Amino acid sequence: MTLSAQSKDSVFHFIFTSDVHFGLTKEDFRGKEDVPSIEVNKAMIQVMNNMIGKQLPDDNGVGANNKIKGIESLVITGDIANRMEKGIQSAADSWKQFQTIYIDSNHLLNNKGKAAGLWVVPGNHDMSNANGFHRPLYPLKDASSMLGIYNLMFPEKKLTHYDSVTTRIHYSKDVYGVHFIFLSLYPDSAERVWMEKDLASVKSTTPVFLFAHSIPDVEARFFENPNGDHSINEEDKFENLVPERYKDGKLVKGPTDIEQLGFVSFVQQHPNIKVYFHGHENYTEYYTYKGPKENIQLTSVRTDSPMKGKYSAKDEKKLAFELVSIDTKNKTMSVREILWNKSTSTILPFTWGQMINISIQ
Repeated sequence: MTLSAQSKDSVFHFIFTSDVHFGLTKEDFRGKEDVPSIEVNKAMIQVMNNMIGKQLPDDNGVGANNKIKGIESLVITGDIANRMEKGIQSAADSWKQFQTIYIDSNHLLNNKGKAAGLWVVPGNHDMSNANGFHRPLYPLKDASSMLGIYNLMFPEKKLTHYDSVTTRIHYSKDVYGVHFIFLSLYPDSAERVWMEKDLASVKSTTPVFLFAHSIPDVEARFFENPNGDHSINEEDKFENLVPERYKDGKLVKGPTDIEQLGFVSFVQQHPNIKVYFHGHENYTEYYTYKGPKENIQLTSVRTDSPMKGKYSAKDEKKLAFELVSIDTKNKTMSVREILWNKSTSTILPFTWGQMINISIQ
């Protein structure tokens, strides 16, 4: 059966974006200058809300030529708040704006006509606001976005205080036979211990998707400082965002081969891990992560940021998020780039960008 011939009853969709960065301003947006992030994100959620009922293109992808019946979830992989350096609003204010846009103004419905899921993980900016940073923050610490994410994802365990030392935000969801794992920044050694327990009850034939903020070829600065008292300090510049101590050397600009090889080994032991979704570098790319020794083939999906796009910051017509369509019967997936600020059509509020078809068998 070709991708375009699948039963539409076996198809579901989710939207993927990242790095929404409340607290920043966009230099140019729709004819205005210095536009606040709340206005840019408001424009993006309006396009997302209008996806349902639109017809997919004739591109041989999952659901091609069929209308989008519903959106199962909206996934956002972090940097809800911007890091609170001089001139940037607090994480508390940013979280309130996030709620206004992505909770109060989110009208997405799934295939059953119920409210779509909103699945969020933290980014390095959210975590640094809670932990502190090697440059001054104003205030020095504010865990509001971390607390907000935690309480959003674990409403039955609501906290009044977020402790970044004892609490990590990770969880999983089973969606029509696909297992989604949401990670705290990066699949470091501590996350892999939790993932191992989580996957113990997942069949080896079940496709697994990983969602994290960090790129798979992770930056050294995110790990625990290997020097001195292992603190966050201006000299070493490590950010201590994951509990794994950096092993490749002493310098924050060093390689991360040892850290990556731990993740590579984990993927090799769990071949049903099919796709790694992430933000952080802020542009659309569908590529294969091979690891430092080029001994794995892990499909990876990188997405744009509405506020800090590598390319869309200079050309607003390149602003994008991803529509992910999965055929559960045939175990195929299509990722389509949605250029949400380019269309002049009265029929579609967006333009179709690049696309990739992926087997998840």
